[in-house]
Amino acid sequence: MKQVFKKVLLCCGLLSVASVAAGKDIPITIQTNPEGAEVYLNNVLISTSTPTVVNLPSKVATKVMLFRFVKEGYESKNMTVQYTKDQLKYGPVVLCDMKKLPEAPKPVTTNDRTVSANQSMQRVDRDNAGSTDMEATIIRWYFDSDPRGARIMYRVISNVPNEVKNTNETYLTTTPYEETRGFNIPGLTYQNSRNVTMEFKISKRGYEDQVKRFNVRQALDQQEISGFFELVEKDIPLKEAPSKEVSAE
Repeated sequence: MKQVFKKVLLCCGLLSVASVAAGKDIPITIQTNPEGAEVYLNNVLISTSTPTVVNLPSKVATKVMLFRFVKEGYESKNMTVQYTKDQLKYGPVVLCDMKKLPEAPKPVTTNDRTVSANQSMQRVDRDNAGSTDMEATIIRWYFDSDPRGARIMYRVISNVPNEVKNTNETYLTTTPYEETRGFNIPGLTYQNSRNVTMEFKISKRGYEDQVKRFNVRQALDQQEISGFFELVEKDIPLKEAPSKEVSAE
């Protein structure tokens, strides 16, 4: 291939001498590294692929020429070229080295909607609090009851106790309760959150306790954890009136 191209260049050189002398079109060889680039001259497409030989009028070839090289995956490059009449006699060659574009990072396929892919395995740690996307995710907490004024307590129930520990009940406040906050459960990751449950208990004197459980993964995806409790009064057994003894007369 190189031998053939050298012969082409030699022929172009011989043609160039004759063309310049006669004032006719001048063959100009255009090469790029790598090959296969589109070539524009003064913003006009003159070749769809390199290497190539283009015939330019001597009036154009002796003036300042602006070449532009375009190839997919490579940076476009502009070159300004100007030849003298003597240079045009010896088969001018335009050579352009093109720079490859940096490869874009491949997207990571993940079903994680709340946290970024590279954070899905990040673990909540008390010694490095607030460093994970989960802790930064704003979750709406909302609980209410009828009647209001019931105490809200919650605890963590884990199916992976070697990663996330079960906890005792923690008092939160009384109903109604609404706040935006994140999850700071030690050991929690987005991946293991599907195996972690939060249990909420509502308690009010004179009423039966009520409990609801929420999956942490679902709460993260929905960015909400909420519930309404319709409290039921306790059945208080009626005290029997003391019987009176009838004295025998």
